[in-house]
Amino acid sequence: QVQLVESGGGSVQAGGSLRLSCEVSRVTYKADCVTWFRQAPGKEREGVATLATEVAKTYYADSVKGRFTISQDNTKNFVYLQMNSLKIEDTGMYYCADYELWRYPCYQGLANPKNFPYWGRGTQVTVSP
Repeated sequence: QVQLVESGGGSVQAGGSLRLSCEVSRVTYKADCVTWFRQAPGKEREGVATLATEVAKTYYADSVKGRFTISQDNTKNFVYLQMNSLKIEDTGMYYCADYELWRYPCYQGLANPKNFPYWGRGTQVTVSP
């Protein structure tokens, strides 16, 4: 069982930055794929960035490459999403999700939200002009 709690959302002007945090509580650590998704009103949930926690390999959606960075702390209990050069279209609810690596390769995570059995409740990001 894994529990995920997001924090760090807020309102920012276009061009600004925010750092989101995801606290990942696991009974026992196993290699897993922690992913940030976002969902804007009226739109489907979109994968933003994935971190393969065992080897710290990362994958990004084309829409955020060069602007967002996913990382983790040394304990692997916190996964961060540093968001720079924010755009209005980055507005949405941001969710942290997780699945263990034995289920699917991590690179599949961005496009397949149904792979994820564990989800946080989300944190809102609003980017204004």
